[in-house]
Amino acid sequence: MSSPNVWVLIGLGLAGILLMTRRFKKAIKEDFGAFVMRLRLLPPPQPAPPKAPHPLSALSFAVKDIFNVNGYVTGFGSPDWEKTHEPASWTAQAVSAVVEGGATCVGKTVMDELGLSINGDNAHYGTPINAAAPSRIPGGSSSGSAVAVAAELVDFSLGTDTVGDVRIPAAFCSILGFRPSHGTISMVGVIPLAQSLDTVGLFARDPAILRRVGHVLLQLSYTDSRNPRNIVIADDCFQLIKIPANQITQVVTKSAEKLFGRQVLNHVNLGNYMASKVPSLRKLPNKEQRNGEEKSVSLKVLSNAMQFLQRYEFKKNHVEWNKSTKPDLGSGISNHVQAALEMETETEIIGHCQTARNEARSALNALLKDDGILVIPTVPGPPPKLRSKTTLLEDYQSQAFTLLAIASMSGCCQVTIPLGSHDNCPVSVSFIARHGGDRFLLDTVQAMYVTLQEQADIAAKSSLSRVPISKEESAEIAKEKGNIAYKEKQWQKAINLYSEAIKLNGRNATYYSNRAAAYLELTNFVLAEADCTTAIALDKRNVKAYLRRGTARDMLGYYKDALEDFRHALVLEPTNKMATQASNRLKKLFE
Repeated sequence: MSSPNVWVLIGLGLAGILLMTRRFKKAIKEDFGAFVMRLRLLPPPQPAPPKAPHPLSALSFAVKDIFNVNGYVTGFGSPDWEKTHEPASWTAQAVSAVVEGGATCVGKTVMDELGLSINGDNAHYGTPINAAAPSRIPGGSSSGSAVAVAAELVDFSLGTDTVGDVRIPAAFCSILGFRPSHGTISMVGVIPLAQSLDTVGLFARDPAILRRVGHVLLQLSYTDSRNPRNIVIADDCFQLIKIPANQITQVVTKSAEKLFGRQVLNHVNLGNYMASKVPSLRKLPNKEQRNGEEKSVSLKVLSNAMQFLQRYEFKKNHVEWNKSTKPDLGSGISNHVQAALEMETETEIIGHCQTARNEARSALNALLKDDGILVIPTVPGPPPKLRSKTTLLEDYQSQAFTLLAIASMSGCCQVTIPLGSHDNCPVSVSFIARHGGDRFLLDTVQAMYVTLQEQADIAAKSSLSRVPISKEESAEIAKEKGNIAYKEKQWQKAINLYSEAIKLNGRNATYYSNRAAAYLELTNFVLAEADCTTAIALDKRNVKAYLRRGTARDMLGYYKDALEDFRHALVLEPTNKMATQASNRLKKLFE
């Protein structure tokens, strides 16, 4: 072959490769890597008038590759699973329900391998592209279903949620995600992960569509909607997140005030509440308590129980398949799968976990009743970046499970709601209603959604125009947090926060006096006396500083000095009962 002909062939070959690459990239871009299979399930014909049309007419949807579809193998995110299973002979009830309701199914979506990850990557089928934040993971295990909605490829999609598999990708992809009350939507025709935690889940961009599809799946008849009378913000849960909590809580607060009035708003330390209402948590292993730190320890123990149940039930469901198939699991998830399949059965701990699940449901039902909404963050921070280190992803997962376990373990219903962005990453909030309160929750989300988005926009614009906060303002914020910790009897935490305030503004007598009060609670009388002396030097009229220094000196045996402090307090505040009683008692020592 002549030299010119060789170059022509090489040129044609390169052109062909370039064309195929462009087509491949275009195909990936068009479906964002969301689908593993395209198919078409058409709804039945519309009924003749005067009958109403199907409620989901003209809507398209996709399903996670964990749902059976008649004539297709359910892949479960694994080629090994697909190879070892026959095509389904019938369609999952949840899929049939929405098709019968008038919607058209257009395909099956990518999921994390065997459903045991919350990252959204799959070594065999790739990682769907997060349309809201392309450099970030989409979240899993219902990753493809979330991406298909976020990229506007379908109107809604079906996923499953065991430990956050719908709520996490909804939060990461900036769309609505609904985990219904456990047991309210049929799981027949869905591959089980952990039956005591598994639910069918739902994604949508529009709250009206979320509500319409939810009503079909839940088989709800029409009734008038009800407004919430109790919107409870879980303050301690918002202390766990890595973005400014005020950006979320103020949006919810202002929206609720505008729509329902300030009287509906309440606050709770959910960790403390659950600790008092779920006694089984005390029987479970607890490695989270460190140096008296009280950062929602009971919620972390609840999270540990959730993970234990998930692994235990997954093993019961799939260990025989694993033994017979010996699958080549994808990198990055095999550790999770193997941990589940090789866990040792501890009957006593399983029993405590199951009891904790029942107690958690009773506790939240008692807190929320029929007209209450619990407000929590969905996730602890922005979606991790693509190709993040495994240790970072595992750390994020551990923090996320602390929040996700609340609904998973109680079986209560939860909706993830997008609230704009922070540092170019999606922000969300979650509303939880009692078990069985699905209609009320969906109605509340629809009623509040527009106002929530308006307030989120206002908050975003305000943060852009806000003058940088001064040291004095930062010190006041630290002091207020210290006051909250003090009221909750978290003495060391209060000391740390007051110390932070002092570092920012060391000329404020109140900060020293408040820290002294916390030192007194820990019986550290020497440091309490020193702080009060500093406070008095800064402000000679600080009555509390004299009272607290008098108390410290009294406990140290400096009775004359203590008497002088209480007398100073009485000069400044003659009717002070504490100073009067202490002075009278100390006077008797010198009579």
